Amino acid sequence: MVQGKVIFTMATLALANAFSPSSQGPQSESATAARRDFLKTAVATAASAVLVSSPTVASAAVDVPEQVTSYPFPEDWGLSFKYDEDAEKVRNHMVLATTLAKGADRMEDFGKNMKKEMVDFVSYYRRFPKIAGKPSFSTLYTSINVLAGHYTSYGYKYPLPEKRRKRLYQEYAEISKSLKRGR
Repeated sequence: MVQGKVIFTMATLALANAFSPSSQGPQSESATAARRDFLKTAVATAASAVLVSSPTVASAAVDVPEQVTSYPFPEDWGLSFKYDEDAEKVRNHMVLATTLAKGADRMEDFGKNMKKEMVDFVSYYRRFPKIAGKPSFSTLYTSINVLAGHYTSYGYKYPLPEKRRKRLYQEYAEISKSLKRGR
């Protein structure tokens, strides 16, 4: 609501500025120049309004938990072919994978199972347009690419760097919100 008022105020100011007499040039300025100035001002206002009003995942404040070396190893790998359950399970496993520290128990086994589950999830659910269009799927897909890329580049024994962990936890929070809303 407040953002709408800010955008409206900015647009009103741009309109008033575009059609007010210019203090820089003569009063006989052509109508074409006035329209051009209005369009420049309107485009700049619209661009700033979009940048101000669009929330980003990176702007979310998320607590990054400490890394762990001991954890309960999951036994529920694989898909149930029910999107909401599978998305939540993959997300929970990814959160645990992101929490693991160097030297964690069975880290390599966990990484191999995790990568297989992520590949199975994406290859199955991206075929369905109704699911592939959901915000939860697209954010989860992005997170899967980040974690799978880490496994491909560094192997299963190395933990994620702090910067990547922070980004992933922000995405996990977005996924959780989207799943709770059924999106």
